[in-house]
Amino acid sequence: MDVSLQLQRPLRFKEVLNHGTDCFKIRPFLGSLSFARTIQFTPWRCECLPSRVSLRVTAGAADFSNWRQRRVSNRSSKSSKGFVRKRKLGTGNQKRDQKDNGENEDSNIPTLSESEESNQTEMESTVAVDEESTIAVYQKNKVNESEKEELKEDVPSKTKSYLNAENGSARKVVEDVLGLQKEEIILENDTVSTSRDAATYEGKHFTDDAITEEKHLAGTETDGTVTGKDEKTIEDASAKLKLEMEELRKQEIERLAEGNFLKGNKIFVYPQTVRPDEDIEVFFNRSFSTLNDEQDILIMGAFNDWRWRSFTMRLNKTYFKGDWWSCQIHVPKEAYKMDFVFFNGQNIYDNNDKQDFCIIVVGGMDVYAFEDFLLEEKRRELEKLAKEQAEKERQEEEQRRIEAEKAASEADRAQAKVETGKRREILEQLMKQAPRSVDNIWFIEPNEFKGADKVKLYYNKTSGPLAHANELWIHGGHNNWCNGLTIVEKFLRSGRDGGDWWYAEVVVPGRALVLDWVFADGPPKVATIYDNNNYQDFHAVVPKSIPEEMFWVEEEHQIFRKLQAERKLREEATRAKAEKTARMKAEMKERTLKRFLLSQKHIVYTEPLDVHAGSTVTVFYNPANTVLNGKHEIWFRCSFNRWTHRMGPLPPQRMLPADNGSHVKATVKVPLDAYMMDFVFSEREDGGMFDNKGGMDYHIPVFGGIVKEPPMHIVHIAVEMAPIAKVGGLGDVVTSLSRAVQDLNHNVNIILPKYDCLNLSHVKDLHYQKSYSWGGAEIKVWFGKVEGLSVYFLEPQNGFVWTGCVYGCKNDAERFGFFCHAALEFLHQGGLQPDIIHCHDWSSAPVAWLFKDHYMHYGLSKTRVVFTIHNLEFGAHFIGKAMAYADKATTVSHTYSKEVAGNPAVAPHLHKFHGILNGIDLDIWDPYNDKFIPVPYTSENVVEGKRAAKEALQQRLGLKKSDHPLVGIITRLTHQKGIHLIKHAIWNTLKRNGQVVLLGSAPDPRIQNDFVNLANQLHSSHSDQARLCLTYDEPLSHLIYAGADFILVPSIFEPCGLTQLTAMRYGSIPVVRKTGGLYDTVFDVDDDKARAEAQGLEPNGFNFDGADGAGVDYALNRAISAWYDGRDWFNSLCKRVMEQDWSWNRPALDYMELYHAAKKY
Repeated sequence: MDVSLQLQRPLRFKEVLNHGTDCFKIRPFLGSLSFARTIQFTPWRCECLPSRVSLRVTAGAADFSNWRQRRVSNRSSKSSKGFVRKRKLGTGNQKRDQKDNGENEDSNIPTLSESEESNQTEMESTVAVDEESTIAVYQKNKVNESEKEELKEDVPSKTKSYLNAENGSARKVVEDVLGLQKEEIILENDTVSTSRDAATYEGKHFTDDAITEEKHLAGTETDGTVTGKDEKTIEDASAKLKLEMEELRKQEIERLAEGNFLKGNKIFVYPQTVRPDEDIEVFFNRSFSTLNDEQDILIMGAFNDWRWRSFTMRLNKTYFKGDWWSCQIHVPKEAYKMDFVFFNGQNIYDNNDKQDFCIIVVGGMDVYAFEDFLLEEKRRELEKLAKEQAEKERQEEEQRRIEAEKAASEADRAQAKVETGKRREILEQLMKQAPRSVDNIWFIEPNEFKGADKVKLYYNKTSGPLAHANELWIHGGHNNWCNGLTIVEKFLRSGRDGGDWWYAEVVVPGRALVLDWVFADGPPKVATIYDNNNYQDFHAVVPKSIPEEMFWVEEEHQIFRKLQAERKLREEATRAKAEKTARMKAEMKERTLKRFLLSQKHIVYTEPLDVHAGSTVTVFYNPANTVLNGKHEIWFRCSFNRWTHRMGPLPPQRMLPADNGSHVKATVKVPLDAYMMDFVFSEREDGGMFDNKGGMDYHIPVFGGIVKEPPMHIVHIAVEMAPIAKVGGLGDVVTSLSRAVQDLNHNVNIILPKYDCLNLSHVKDLHYQKSYSWGGAEIKVWFGKVEGLSVYFLEPQNGFVWTGCVYGCKNDAERFGFFCHAALEFLHQGGLQPDIIHCHDWSSAPVAWLFKDHYMHYGLSKTRVVFTIHNLEFGAHFIGKAMAYADKATTVSHTYSKEVAGNPAVAPHLHKFHGILNGIDLDIWDPYNDKFIPVPYTSENVVEGKRAAKEALQQRLGLKKSDHPLVGIITRLTHQKGIHLIKHAIWNTLKRNGQVVLLGSAPDPRIQNDFVNLANQLHSSHSDQARLCLTYDEPLSHLIYAGADFILVPSIFEPCGLTQLTAMRYGSIPVVRKTGGLYDTVFDVDDDKARAEAQGLEPNGFNFDGADGAGVDYALNRAISAWYDGRDWFNSLCKRVMEQDWSWNRPALDYMELYHAAKKY
């Protein structure tokens, strides 16, 4: 009897199929597989080319005990009917462990038939496959490890094939069975051989029929050759197998369709387990849907919560019972879920009761892996866009360069034409007047000559002022001296009669039309007596010169080339200077950022210092210097992007002891879409006491992320702004702080009164924008750009800003109060919603309470107010009220904030009061690009630059040009600035044989007169050592900063002070009193090394405590002695202070932290 042989191992076909259809694609399969048939199908409607293989393995004897011993496991007698579930692939060790543990195959898949019994059992399947399909037949058996390894080497992976049934569905896998020739059928791990040698099987033998059937199945003769008939047989067997497999698949889907219909399910998919990077078929029951009357059914969907690979496809009706429609969809490898709805192609949808349909994808990415994948995709996209943008900008820049070069070249050509015309007019006039010789004075031999000829010029010595000269020389040129001095020759005595004749041999310049010369008693720079023809010079026409028209064409071209060369040299120098300036600014900014990151190293820092997106960072924290000192546990609580990151706060992490003293540490993975790292510390996992940096939280910037920090919108409301309405330091701060924050990619606007005394020359594109009414007055709004900043000018028509001044009116409080209210109304009526409104000093203090009382709950709910005290000496009442209403408040230095902490206006609000230093504008105060100093310089050539500036300063002011220490004083002459200390310092400097220059004026006439008298006294007694310039002179201030060795700032109190910062920018050493911002920025070279190191700096000047003569002498004497005693050391100190950053780079970062903290309230 014939019995189907259930193959227990994968068949390897050396020569099985050889046809040209595209029904198959063979995928290599590696590893040993469990007994099952895996069949991956196309949709059941698809058709394949008619090529088929019918594979039957038939045993010729029913008594298996008579089979000879073969390498086949006896599991075949125990296998259940139908398909057996495929075991998950494992490593060789895993499979060996399974063998040793006696594991059984998973047989939970129902068999296709439980009742088929006959003398001959056949298993026939036909598979219709598309281009992505693979097919395989395999069988699992346990063999020893050596046999496995032997067979692995013997079986090429590309020829392995298997069948598997998984989750109750037949799936096809085809393994490169096309075009294989002259191979034997091999059962992997157990082999059915076609060799003539009989193999044994448990001591019994196969019959000849069985061996014959093997040979027939393999399509080979006993000598290993394949006939055409055998090939046809194999092709037929394959085609039949595919048909049978397709039939099995149809039956499987039909059962699923019937079952789902009976259950009332609207959809199902096949295979039922959806895996990534595979095709599935989606079935939809129209009769259960809102689309039951529609003729067209389409599916619209995407993957991973509608975020990946959207699709829209038309469904086709099937023949299954229950009005089923279907289509095939490829599941991408990145999918973890498929989301979809059905519709009629127009406006009728079935979206699962507004919940959408979804199918989980098994074995692929999870949500977090997909998020990382998306971020990587976005990173690559951004990099690509950045490269494209850079290339576009490069091309645009190149085009601009070409156009600029063309325009400049045309300008050079036009200028050459003009200059040629001028020269031609002069030279033609000269040629008309020039003789060939002058009787008894000079003549040339030969009479006819041309360019490049050597001629003799004769001169009668007795004809002019050189009659008694010992030597005679010619100093000559040509063409009206166009190239300067080009002929220098010594005369020799000629011996001619009729006078004292001398001659010189001269080579005529090649392009000469006219020769020009004078006679002298010696060579250039030595001669003292000249014969210059009564100041007319001597001229002679070149008789055989080149044609004039040709000459002037060439002349114009030469002038053009010269102009081009000069221009390109200038452009290159300008470009090089701009590049160096940008590089120095960038390097300074980088140093400042590093200093900013290290500024709290005694509390917290990271390794690495620069945190990059996608990296792992370790945070070190020293609780000994915080409110958590002594706590047994420290917990790290972290998030990103100002606590707004999509992942939310990370779980609290207990910090572990670090190697460095009392520090503890925690490690964090920084996501790719982070731009800021945010954290606080607590004593317990559930909270308890927190260290949140006084409500500011700790923040560290993240570099290289694919998401940039969204810009904030900051509006300054102020009554001063440099340079258009500057009275004091307030105007400088408004402009410089705004520019620095804008440079950090934030949006900044300024609202300013449109005074009738504005310096409008610094306003670009000023134009009227609109008008609005408030407070019984029409208010005109003007807009313009000042120093690159957007400024709104408010001009109320009630005359409040038409006073000819900023301050000084009796109703200043009323004027500025009206302006503050009008500014808020402008924001409200304009629909503007800034994140921050920043107001300054008493003059715009009303903004704080007017905003909270009238606008916070009426249109500006998202806005917060920051208030800055620049000088508490004025308007303390207004300042105190603003402090109460503001969300955050600042003053202009840390020390000044402590000095005023006890003031009644400030004391109740210390919890929101912070000191942030002012900075200076590096574009205005830049010795490398300063047009007011003689030699541009940097820290690299500071000695040469300052020497040249000192000489220019001495010359301008009439001081003795000498190498002595020079002390500069640039200040307003008020009691606050320590005028009694200034007078004392002047006399002390003169005693030390130094020089003094003072620039400034006094608003108080009595103080002004006092200094006028002092200036007169010094002019009488020390006119070559001291000069007092009692006025304001901007260019002179630049020259003093550059030319002085020291800048004295002996203020009694100084909230911040910019003079000492500007001095250091120019390499001048500050000598200051320890107060306010002076103490925060100047670190004494003898006494403040530790304090400077704590700020990441080196000592940079001299300071003193007292407010008397002895105090200022202590600092000034040490400074002057250092200049006399150690010039090399002093020069290195000048270099050091120039390299320190006192710009707005650091303050801008501090203000941004404050703005974000204010937004939390």
